[in-house]
Amino acid sequence: MILRIVQSKEYTEEIIQDVFVKIWNAIHQYDSSKGRFYTWMINIARNTAIDYLKSKGFQNELKNQPLPDFVYNSKELSTTNHSSDFIGFNNVLEGLEVDKQELINLAYYQGYTQNEISEKLKIPLGTVKTKMRNALMKLKDLLKDYQ
Repeated sequence: MILRIVQSKEYTEEIIQDVFVKIWNAIHQYDSSKGRFYTWMINIARNTAIDYLKSKGFQNELKNQPLPDFVYNSKELSTTNHSSDFIGFNNVLEGLEVDKQELINLAYYQGYTQNEISEKLKIPLGTVKTKMRNALMKLKDLLKDYQ
């Protein structure tokens, strides 16, 4: 998941290390009545990756990176690379309508907030919230087979 968000092996390794430290330091905050341990860890990993993407240090590195290296890395680690799809989630996402797939991708893999999605897609915030809720409910139904 982290690799799909940051699209760089180097940054992924760094973030994974941070995630393990966060999990180690916050293990006492895990509450099994609220969800599975795996889900708790995935949320920490996802949030850490998104925070890293939005950090000023990362943004400055992107600005200072030579263009050929950036193009090479983005092609090598493109999110269309299905080998990083360990649990077949891309197949599950294909069960959603295209517009809902886009919302899930923007929110969960690119770290956009609902307000940012609304601005990017030029649709009302209420529509984004409704479509996101519907997409998540549909995903929940589709994932019942994977439990």
